Amino acid sequence: MPETCKSNSTPRLVIHQSISSNDHNRFAEDVRAGLTATPKTLKPKYLYDALGSVLFEAICLLPEYYLTRAETEIFERRAAEIVSQLPSPITVVELGSGSSIKTRLLIEAILARQPRLCYQPIDISETILEQSAKQLLEDYSGLQITAHAADYTRGISSIARKSGEKVLALLLGSNIGNYMPDEASDLLKQIRNALRPGDGLLLGADLKKSRETLEAAYNDALNLTAAFSRNLLLRINRELNADFDLKQFKHRAFFNEHQSRIEIHLVSLTEQKVMVRGAESQPGLQVEFQSGETIHTENSYKYDLETLAALARATGFKPARAWFDADRKFSCNFWLA
Repeated sequence: MPETCKSNSTPRLVIHQSISSNDHNRFAEDVRAGLTATPKTLKPKYLYDALGSVLFEAICLLPEYYLTRAETEIFERRAAEIVSQLPSPITVVELGSGSSIKTRLLIEAILARQPRLCYQPIDISETILEQSAKQLLEDYSGLQITAHAADYTRGISSIARKSGEKVLALLLGSNIGNYMPDEASDLLKQIRNALRPGDGLLLGADLKKSRETLEAAYNDALNLTAAFSRNLLLRINRELNADFDLKQFKHRAFFNEHQSRIEIHLVSLTEQKVMVRGAESQPGLQVEFQSGETIHTENSYKYDLETLAALARATGFKPARAWFDADRKFSCNFWLA
């Protein structure tokens, strides 16, 4: 499908919209496949509708959720050093940009070196893209934004660069941890294929630590993470005409030490049947749950430095530098294409 493009009154902002009716069909197909699988599962990318994106931004402010604070601390101390890994001029592409709050620190460091910067955020939520882009343009006169409302795989193929520019790709917030190992490898290979030799990737990755610290981050006292998880059922109700009773599902997050990952599940509190009527062109689906049966909605893998270095080399990158917060909970890794 050809992209449609819209801009506001100034050419400094362009948002390419790559989401189509095919995405709605794919959502329906993925929900059907996941809820008929054993065990049941749903893809984490579907957590980020408009409400899900807002809930996740709120989660990033929670005292238990150390990841955002740790990564921000690294940028506050090391932003100039990080952006100096590539020669000027550079353009920045961010996969899963969200509200771009942390990215501001990198943008400021780049604009201290060069008068203009083209920032190319890619996010599945057009609402978040538009809100954050307008605020950034108000705050930085040297900034131009070309955004893509798309998933990573489509957005990354649309990188634009001027003659002589290097690309700094950003995959922050330990987003890489949401992918199964083979999926993470495939994504990094796609990023590498979209870059040229001498470009760079800055990868935020959460590090292995105590079970207590990890599990607290995903079981917050305010139950925001639980609301974020259950919002996926609300989205299925709304978009696929289903009748999930959210009160009959409990959020559960735990550290799977063998897999080195946090697992997030929605647990059925009773034996129940749920009807997913789907789109008009699709047959309905009745899903049966046993009491205690779960839907696996998300993983968050935790890494050590050896695993990250091996992942870089296996996907066409050379690990060059790594930075850490004061407590060494989190890592920002610069890899050279």
